[in-house]
Amino acid sequence: MSPAGAPPARTGSGTIYGMKLAQIAQRLGAVCDGDPELEITGVEGIEEAGPGQLTFIANAKYAPYARTTRAGAVLVTEDFPQIPVAALRTPNPYLAFAQAIELFYQAPLYPPGIHPTAVIDPSAAVAPDAHIGAFVVVGARVAIGAEAILLPHTVIYPDVKIGARFFAHAHAVVREGCRLGDGVVLQNGAVVGSDGFGFAKQQDGTWRKILQSGPVIAGDDVEVQANSCIDRASVGSTRIGAGVKIDNLVQVGHGSRVGDHTLLCAQVGLAGSTRIGRNCLLAGQAGVAGHCNVGDGVVITAQSGTHGDIPAGRVMSGSPATDHRRWLRAVTLFNRLPDVLRQIQRRPAALDSTTGRDA
Repeated sequence: MSPAGAPPARTGSGTIYGMKLAQIAQRLGAVCDGDPELEITGVEGIEEAGPGQLTFIANAKYAPYARTTRAGAVLVTEDFPQIPVAALRTPNPYLAFAQAIELFYQAPLYPPGIHPTAVIDPSAAVAPDAHIGAFVVVGARVAIGAEAILLPHTVIYPDVKIGARFFAHAHAVVREGCRLGDGVVLQNGAVVGSDGFGFAKQQDGTWRKILQSGPVIAGDDVEVQANSCIDRASVGSTRIGAGVKIDNLVQVGHGSRVGDHTLLCAQVGLAGSTRIGRNCLLAGQAGVAGHCNVGDGVVITAQSGTHGDIPAGRVMSGSPATDHRRWLRAVTLFNRLPDVLRQIQRRPAALDSTTGRDA
């Protein structure tokens, strides 16, 4: 047990022994509504949590579980009704839960050092406190900043410049000439700077590859998750703004630009030369046609396909995408079409008011 105010003790596996509820509330900036001496030993989802575990409710769908959960304590909003178990009240339970996970789990630590199987070009400048894993390859004239972690089979092509706190999981690749800011994370299999899809048709019907000469330039705190690809540009550059988060299996086409703090969810596809604004959210499998401009703060819902420019602040749905509220009305009408058809088929033929014959 950790003494009050001290960092929580951890086992060798990185799992915490336990913390009192009052300690957790202090760490999260939450109000403790329950036994402050209650010991919490882990975190779990609302349906799976048991005694001694902390859970959360951030979606009204799960609110009924607050009265049946076996959890020791629940993170809830400040105005959430009283519940049978202890509550930690906070303006943003989802964010607080994310912070709580960090209290109860510590990822593996990677000490500085270079594995003997790694291959680093003599002209590369890698910070001395970097962790370079097995079979990592770092090309000529590469620069990598302080506290970098490159896990096995990461490949950094020549002339790449990377800032501090870079974290590349196994099999991540950064292609030639790309520029990454501080705090960039590449999950397994992410590829930054792969060739854009550019081919010109020749007279004989064959395709000539267009050289993809422009790098990817990414800002600080960008995360690219597993098996996503950010293509390099044929000319100019592909640019990813600061704080952008890119989910698994996303395709960012060559020459595209993504504004700061935008989220691209799973299987989103951006065709070449797309412009996405700041603080946008593109939900799963949304697609944006090439050379389109999407304004700041736009939300494109799942599986929507856009084929034109979108003004700032809009919410778009459907394919081709239209205003979300209009799309909801259209979907409601579409679902009613079979009933409308049956009503028409049952209705007697209308009579012409003057002749008495069918109209």
